[in-house]
Amino acid sequence: MPTSRRYHASSPFQRPAEVPEEVYEVDARVSHDTWGLARIVSLQGTRSAQVDFGDQVRHVPLPCRALVTL
Repeated sequence: MPTSRRYHASSPFQRPAEVPEEVYEVDARVSHDTWGLARIVSLQGTRSAQVDFGDQVRHVPLPCRALVTL
């Protein structure tokens, strides 16, 4: 039976921050930490997105910490 860990306020090992899942849409403007500004061309379910960075189109696996919607 899995149990949740208890975290104390003074502990140096705090619980990991919960990151909300981003919802991506076709034609949405996004920014990637490495490749810069882009537009989502298509989505392959919730697994990956085809993203147009202007000079190249790349498949980006989702979720991706480096990809942020604008």
